[in-house]
This record gives sequence, C-alpha cells and structure tokens, in this order.
Amino acid sequence: MSTIDRPMPPLNADERTTLEGWLDFHRITLAMKCEGLDEEHAAVASVPPSGFTMTGLVQHMAEVERNWFRRVFAGEQAPPIYAPQADPDGPDGGFDVAEGATLSDALATWHAEIARAREHCADRALADTGRFMEQEVSLRWIYVHMIEEYARHNGHADLVRERIDGTTGV
Repeated sequence: MSTIDRPMPPLNADERTTLEGWLDFHRITLAMKCEGLDEEHAAVASVPPSGFTMTGLVQHMAEVERNWFRRVFAGEQAPPIYAPQADPDGPDGGFDVAEGATLSDALATWHAEIARAREHCADRALADTGRFMEQEVSLRWIYVHMIEEYARHNGHADLVRERIDGTTGV
C-alpha cells in the first residue's frame, strides 16, 4: 500500500485545473511506481534486451520536465542534466544510468524540475507560448504532451515494476 497521496483529477473543472490535475496525477503515479524500490532494483534493466531501468526513467522525466517547461516554454538556457554533451535541442535523453547514479538522487532532481515547471507556469495563460522547432507552442499543448508522455512512460513503469518485484496496480 502506498504512502503517497494521489488525488483523482477533478471531474468537472475548468480547462487549466483539469490539465494540471491530470499532469499531477501522472507525476504522482510515477513516484508511486518508484516507492519502496531499493537502489539495486531501481538500476536493474529488468526487461532484456532493453537497458530500461526505473532510475533511468526518472532521470528521463527530469530531462523532459526541464526541456518542455524551462527550455521550450520559458526560453531558459538550461543544459541537459544527465548527458551534458547532448544537444539541448535534441531528444530529452536521461535513460542511460551512470555508474554511481541512484534512484534517490534522480527523484530529487525530478522533483526540483517539477517545482521549476510549476514556477514557470503559475502566472501564465494556457495560450501563452514558447518556441519549439522554430514555431510557437502553447502551454496548453505542452500540458497535453506532458500528460501523454507520463501516461506512456507510466505504462512502461508498470511492466518494469511488475518484473522487479511483482507490484501491480499502482
């Protein structure tokens, strides 16, 4: 049983509240998928031949948060976290786990990126835009994309976690 509270997204709210509710729901779902994992299990590639790990997934989602909310929406020059030599305009990366990397460190970084994302979005309208691929992209579009990104990766996390220790249904 999880110790993390995951509120249901509102069933009848305005657009922004609905989008933020679903994004937070999926963020919390990922945290729940990681709950109770030790560092060793979180670093194991549990679905060979893929090197996909829970630590790598959390690192990736920190990169995704950084990319969409800091680089794209806020226009910050925020370099990649886990692959400093990577192209800041390239794929989000983060899946590769360096020697000595831990799930707890990845979770701390991910939570920090979520906090920054919330700061960047707090006083902005859904129609406000950032730049992506030399085009304007709205905060609304970014929220929908982030919900999709988390939903897809939470499905991956379901399978990896079940393979690690049999935990299902979170």
